[in-house]
Amino acid sequence: MAASPIYLGVVGVGGVGTAFLSQLARLPNAPQLVLLARSSQTLLAPTPTYSPSIPVADWATASAAPSLTKKGALPAEEIATYLASAPGRAILVDNTSDINLARSYPAFLKKGVSVVTPNKKGFSDELSLWQEIFASAAQGKALVYHESTVGAGLPVLSTLKDLVATGDEVTRIEGVFSGTLSFLFNTFAPASGASSAQWSTVVAQAKELGYTEPDPRDDLNGMDVARKLTILARLAGLEVARPDAFPIESLIPAELADLPSSADGIAQFMGRLPGFDAQMAGIKDAAEKQGKVVRYVGSIDVATKTVKVGLQYFDKDSAIAGLKGSDNIISFYTKRYGANPLIVQGAGAGGDVTAMGVSADLLKVVERLH
Repeated sequence: MAASPIYLGVVGVGGVGTAFLSQLARLPNAPQLVLLARSSQTLLAPTPTYSPSIPVADWATASAAPSLTKKGALPAEEIATYLASAPGRAILVDNTSDINLARSYPAFLKKGVSVVTPNKKGFSDELSLWQEIFASAAQGKALVYHESTVGAGLPVLSTLKDLVATGDEVTRIEGVFSGTLSFLFNTFAPASGASSAQWSTVVAQAKELGYTEPDPRDDLNGMDVARKLTILARLAGLEVARPDAFPIESLIPAELADLPSSADGIAQFMGRLPGFDAQMAGIKDAAEKQGKVVRYVGSIDVATKTVKVGLQYFDKDSAIAGLKGSDNIISFYTKRYGANPLIVQGAGAGGDVTAMGVSADLLKVVERLH
């Protein structure tokens, strides 16, 4: 007996979304794409049959097809109703970083629409939303997969879930969770000690290479790392209220924190940052005098329920000190693994690897729904 068709709605076709659609086109037995939403346009397969579906390989030009319905941006509730009305199980893939869409996940899940996403906003927002998302999934008999919210395509969440599910006791989680901050410190303070680069120069280089957000302060404030730590801490059993409920060390000089987020404000920030190079050089030198290197890390102590994000010193022969490029590294210390942690390491940022995590989650959901 042939498996019943599964219907797919995709929201967001930026860097990750485009890479995901490219991967989706190559997946065998992929779900039927019936909704594709960009910032100002939504493409829909016609109701009530939801056929013909949107051709994934030609999604960029599909809006010209007369058989498909074209609308402007749709509210989340309308998208949820459309997907829930399909003649089979449906999945929403949210490739945006939109907090409002993330806050609407319960509406999808209650209607039986499963959710796959790299959007970390919903899972690191108020604890009540986290609880509502998973309660709604149970109520609607739907699935939620969000591997790519931490570590892009790295198996970070699935590893933690497996440790917890099999009864291991996770005592501590520690690592470098930002590809941007990994690159900055691996370049600024390499374990070899062979760099004389100024901090502001390295930040400018990372911005030029596209490692940072358009406004580098969105990386330097530590909030992205804090969101990832919030998700991991919750999966480890800690009821973290929200991502600013624990100490986060910002690398933005206080004097530059209030500059506007406009193009002019960003230019001012980059222009004035060299004035604070001596502060960062002092931190690097203090570590060097102890035979160590400085890195920007997140850590969770499960026993003491302590979560923190900020600068720490590490021995030069440690795994964290030896990172290269923009790699992430996450160490899971558990009762079962003893003194040697289980380590997940690799590229933790980038459209292709993030999309790979989304595609892998989609395949898991499709398999479970069948």
